[in-house]
Amino acid sequence: MGADDKIRNAGEKVAGKSKETAGKLTDDKSLEAEGKMDQAKSDLKQAGEKVKDAFKKD
Repeated sequence: MGADDKIRNAGEKVAGKSKETAGKLTDDKSLEAEGKMDQAKSDLKQAGEKVKDAFKKD
């Protein structure tokens, strides 16, 4: 996983967490769900990068 990918994924996760928190504070279920989805997408991207890295080492 390249450093730029790690930074981008971490940024997406932080942005998702911020959206989720803002949604909770404002009682905006849509924003909260969007934040959770952003975090999940970031986790999936990170997992995909780890799989690619595992195959590159062989």
